Amino acid sequence: MKYADYHHLDHVKEQQKSKKTLWITLLLTLFFTIVEVVGGILSNSLALLSDSAHMISDVFALGLSMTAIYMATRKPNQKYTFGFLRFEIIASFLNGLALAIIAIGIFIEGINRMIHPQDVNLQLMLLIASIGLVVNVVLTVILSRSTKEEDNLNVKSALWHFFGDLLSSVGVITSAVLIHFTGYYIFDPLISMVIGGIIFVGGAKIIRESLAVLMESVPEKFDLDQIRADIGTVEGVEDVHELHLWAVTTDHYSLTAHVFVRENIQPFCVIMAINHLLKTKYGIEHSTIQIEDPAILDHGEYGKKFLLQHA
Repeated sequence: MKYADYHHLDHVKEQQKSKKTLWITLLLTLFFTIVEVVGGILSNSLALLSDSAHMISDVFALGLSMTAIYMATRKPNQKYTFGFLRFEIIASFLNGLALAIIAIGIFIEGINRMIHPQDVNLQLMLLIASIGLVVNVVLTVILSRSTKEEDNLNVKSALWHFFGDLLSSVGVITSAVLIHFTGYYIFDPLISMVIGGIIFVGGAKIIRESLAVLMESVPEKFDLDQIRADIGTVEGVEDVHELHLWAVTTDHYSLTAHVFVRENIQPFCVIMAINHLLKTKYGIEHSTIQIEDPAILDHGEYGKKFLLQHA
């Protein structure tokens, strides 16, 4: 018998909408990345090169996101008992880290260009940036719609990449226009640094959200004290402790709890009632409830205080 057969939940995640969206986005991004890299080199524009560097990271990010979506469909086995859902969060973390590193690189190169200004080919710079703006608007809209249909931190991290690209395209166009009318080439690195700062904020946000999942913190949408109080209202429950709640990945939550129950009540009924409460009120389908008796199982001072209060 396969190990996965022991699970009443598959611990897999089908994301057909996200999968289709990412394939379209990846192909368009790969094509325009090649165009922008060549254009950035020929025009000698840092703003354009910083945008092309970000586009390269987009290809990497989308590749990771696609891998995560396919990994999430694999069933659990004897080694990975939760399946491969967590890879989605790892991919999100790496994408956020890539955003932050690229932003720092753009900032450093921007300072260097401010110290040592360089000429740029305004016509080529403006042409490619205009094409990039159209492409990035389309891709940002596609990914934004996908996140509304399927909540996925992995796709959100990819969306932040393209939101950064959209800002980059606007920045490059703005830079070209300002240089044309003022003759000051300092606008090229200056606007690049502003774009880098915005990209860094997006990367930091993704890193923070993915780290929260990797550290198995309680998801922000839940109030653990309220959940504990609700479990305490179930008939027969006298105490709730060792309560843990974490996200395996986006929209896949697990909860464990130990409860003391009255001696005159059927423990299986208590477990069923708690599981029903968690599923219907909070959408938590994977819960493990352990019934305990402080008179039999040692709980240290906590158990002694409970017995004294109920003596």
